[in-house]
Amino acid sequence: MTHRVWIIDIIKEKQRADSLHPPMHSLHEGYALILEELDELWEKIRLAKNIDDRPQGITEEAIQIAAMALRFLDAFGDDDI
Repeated sequence: MTHRVWIIDIIKEKQRADSLHPPMHSLHEGYALILEELDELWEKIRLAKNIDDRPQGITEEAIQIAAMALRFLDAFGDDDI
């Protein structure tokens, strides 16, 4: 899969999350949502049998992390950058 496809998937996941959930209310909530997705990725990685074992669903979890990061930026990002 190319980076271009991943970016499209991240944007689609962000749009899906935006349609289901209100904007993040605080920095702490944003952090917690990103951490929740990161923990889900870590759980899949932790269960891998060896270093070459690529658990099913890791791409989906990484996309969800990126989507939450974009939602965080929408809510709290500095527009002056």
